[in-house]
Amino acid sequence: MNALSPASTTPFSLCVYCGSRTGSDAQFARAADAVGHWLGQQGGRLVYGGGNNGLMGRVAHAVLEAGGTVLGIIPQALVNLEVAKTDCTELKVVQTMHERKALMMENADAFLALPGGIGTFEELFEVWAWRQLGYHSKPMGLLNINGYYDQLLGFLAHSVESGFVSDHQMNHLLVDSQHDPLLVALQRAAANQPHTVHTTQI
Repeated sequence: MNALSPASTTPFSLCVYCGSRTGSDAQFARAADAVGHWLGQQGGRLVYGGGNNGLMGRVAHAVLEAGGTVLGIIPQALVNLEVAKTDCTELKVVQTMHERKALMMENADAFLALPGGIGTFEELFEVWAWRQLGYHSKPMGLLNINGYYDQLLGFLAHSVESGFVSDHQMNHLLVDSQHDPLLVALQRAAANQPHTVHTTQI
């Protein structure tokens, strides 16, 4: 049975943060493909940074291949640097990174971080901080492929022990090493949030 509720009137819209490189472990690319195929098979929508390279390009391609839709949002300055994915269902070119991230948050029901670098870390922590500050109440997930985020999670546990991060804050982030249960958990958590009308106009 389709994971989407028959009563749903809008597709599950998932914002994915991930690398513009594929990384050194082939499991990272396979995970990006699997996430994209899962979302596309549900008739869902990917919201992402609009690039055609690395894991970003792979997850977007997989969503389209599986029948979903893709909203890419990319600053003009990165169009050439990241090689924009021009076959997105909708590609929005904006002027600043702040504009990009705000639109990504606005247009998503949930957030998922795959392996990535500094940009991925920054995006995840920003949306996590926004959740803590009450700017949104949307679910967030971290897909820990082949232990990629083990040391980060260890440091976060150290931050809790040191009194700078609370258990409540940590509970905002769903973590799994398998994409299926994590995606289902994010989708279910998003369905319990107040209905949001997605807009792509700026």
